[in-house]
Amino acid sequence: MTRAALPEASLSTILAFVRTCEEGSFTAAAKRLHVTPAAVSRSVARLEAQLGVRLFRRTTRQLRSTPEGERYRARCVEALAGLAEAEAELRGREGPPRGRVRLSLPTTLGLHHVVAGLAGFTDAHPEIALDVQIGNHTVDFVREGFDLAVRLGRIEDASLVARKLGDAPLGVFASPDYLARHGRPRSLEALADHEQLAFVLPRSGRVLPWLFASPSVEREPRGRVRCLDDPQGLVALAEAGLGLCQIYRFMVTRSLAEGRLVEVLERHADRTRPFSLVYPKAPLAPHVRAVVDWIVRRKLR
Repeated sequence: MTRAALPEASLSTILAFVRTCEEGSFTAAAKRLHVTPAAVSRSVARLEAQLGVRLFRRTTRQLRSTPEGERYRARCVEALAGLAEAEAELRGREGPPRGRVRLSLPTTLGLHHVVAGLAGFTDAHPEIALDVQIGNHTVDFVREGFDLAVRLGRIEDASLVARKLGDAPLGVFASPDYLARHGRPRSLEALADHEQLAFVLPRSGRVLPWLFASPSVEREPRGRVRCLDDPQGLVALAEAGLGLCQIYRFMVTRSLAEGRLVEVLERHADRTRPFSLVYPKAPLAPHVRAVVDWIVRRKLR
């Protein structure tokens, strides 16, 4: 029986290649690896020579993976994750999981659901460190080096694992002051007489439609004031009396309890949007798995 040849590339060479993919430049990759840009460039050139393929397209401003480079990167990331998992398992015999996890959260579910319980997680896992990014742009797992992200909507990327956290109910809300000045809408048709605060999706520039039940319809909100980038802004604009907003109920629990907002059109409000925890398809190190299990247990009820 013939034995398969071992790959010629060393671990340091593979790390240089993967970090260059993530950062898009030799200089940024070198900073992460604590070596010189020239050393990273030589490692990548040596790897390309060994493999006999071009891994990057080089321009004056950045490096971009070729299709062959992207396929090789995916296999390298999987292999590195397997090594990290094996190392973590061995370390786990000496104590609890340890390591740093990079987590991206939207301002919606992130601030109102996940962050609220993080203190309990960090108390229970003192050896796990967290880099938490809270924002509303879709992170690139490879180039930005994230382990996990919470995302809204259907996940159609076949390279990602999606663990559904739940469906978040929507409602339409306004301030008592606004309703005193403009009246309370009693039907969907009456919305035409009201200021409708719209949210513009950061990536596409598209206005997020309002969803209604009984009947099941979608409507594009029309009004003079639109909110860009952060749905938290919709709540602030509605509380300031600028119009009606459609937002997740979990975001306005306190505003409703304290009388800053009032729900309207309740009989049309049985619609939801899904949130999921997503991460690349690769073996999870124990410290990353601990964060995954904790967030999934906190799924929306």
